[in-house]
Amino acid sequence: MPKVKVALIGVGNCASAFIQGIQYYAKLQKPEDCVGLRNPVLAGLSPKDIQVVAAFDVDERKVGKDLSEAIFAKPNNAPKVCDMPVTGVKVNKGPLLDGVGKSTKAFIQVSSASDANVAKVLKDAGAEVMVNLLPSGAAKASQWYAEQALAAGCAFVNTTPNFIASDAAWAKRFADAKLPLVGDDLVDQVGSTTLHKTLLKLLSDNGVRIDETYQLDVGGGTESVDTLDRTRDAKRTIKTESVAASLPYKAEIVAGSTDYVDFLQNKRDSYFWISGVYFCNAPMKIDLKFQTVDAPNAGSVLFDVVRAVKLALNKKLKGAVEPVCAYAFKRPPQMVPLGVAEAEFAKFVA
Repeated sequence: MPKVKVALIGVGNCASAFIQGIQYYAKLQKPEDCVGLRNPVLAGLSPKDIQVVAAFDVDERKVGKDLSEAIFAKPNNAPKVCDMPVTGVKVNKGPLLDGVGKSTKAFIQVSSASDANVAKVLKDAGAEVMVNLLPSGAAKASQWYAEQALAAGCAFVNTTPNFIASDAAWAKRFADAKLPLVGDDLVDQVGSTTLHKTLLKLLSDNGVRIDETYQLDVGGGTESVDTLDRTRDAKRTIKTESVAASLPYKAEIVAGSTDYVDFLQNKRDSYFWISGVYFCNAPMKIDLKFQTVDAPNAGSVLFDVVRAVKLALNKKLKGAVEPVCAYAFKRPPQMVPLGVAEAEFAKFVA
């Protein structure tokens, strides 16, 4: 029997990478063969111990379909990395709310099916961990699904930049319900924010004084459209604060300004500029381009998060689980330096 039962809110590109990843890594027997995973085994759990038992979306090309089919339906454009067997899990219709923004209406075909009773579906499926993969701008929908997690007795993972885990009122509600809560705004495995923070910390630790730095992102997925339309300023604030936490002093920092280029498909280009001084005030500058495929960037981190949340359930932790939040999210309840976050997470799962 699977050891972690997960429900996915939104069957987009990140969901596609996550579900394909479970199938891909389940075939690998030895941890050393699991290239691409930071933690092949975490708290005694491997990727094959994760099972998606429920999923929700609003697009008619996905609703009612088996997950093995829905994850490849348009507008998804995440790469296909393995053949998927039929899962037996049908995508349920969730409420629309603010899940589709002005700029993404052209990409989404809203289903006319009746909305599912989400809490009942979760209970019937035995879901333990709900993962919110809605678009960044879906603030009302994210909060509505958090309510459903409380009603169904599920732990809640908020990958969006909407403040839930970092909101004291929400954290208290999950604590009162004796359920774990983690978020907000999932970091990428090899994402621009992590790379930016690592570069700044490396330079600062070596005596470089950073004066100015910026990071610009350009992507081709629907998430880039939604971010440009509805959450560009919020994402910029969150990323800038996250990057600033890597330095022990103040500097001029801008991070996370986003634009959309359709032909990039599911790729993301990030541009970095760093200016500072080192020995005897000698100048130093870095101008760097970094490209990744967007959807797989969430896979390894999400694997870590859902297994860590299962551990939190086993430990009977409640409310915001700080070590997981700081390790895997750009806007945790408490901002801490990267090294501190890594150490606290290692201690948590040890």
